[in-house]
Amino acid sequence: MSLDQKQVRRQKLRWRIRARVSGTASKPRLSVFRSNCDIYCQLIDDANGFTLASASSRMKDIAAQSGTKVEKSLAVGKVLAQKATALGITTCVFDRGGYLYHGRVKSVADGAREGGLKF
Repeated sequence: MSLDQKQVRRQKLRWRIRARVSGTASKPRLSVFRSNCDIYCQLIDDANGFTLASASSRMKDIAAQSGTKVEKSLAVGKVLAQKATALGITTCVFDRGGYLYHGRVKSVADGAREGGLKF
């Protein structure tokens, strides 16, 4: 499977997921993007088209930590949950973005749950 075929396959999965998953101001969508080195996540209000909160492994406090990418992803989920609770958000809808619910994507979800988000 070439790189282009992988990208097309993931994009089709992503569109299929987005057709079913949508966020509101009270229950935003937790969107995850995974690159080779880093992971990014956002709480998105799709009704108004706003990003309410975001976190990534490139943030200074997380990037300074030593550890595996899975451990950093757990920290990203916890930071996002802290930002969400500061905004008064307790529930969200998880959008895995076409990735398998495994490894770093699962770690972000676990970190968000540990931080207090429910989905």
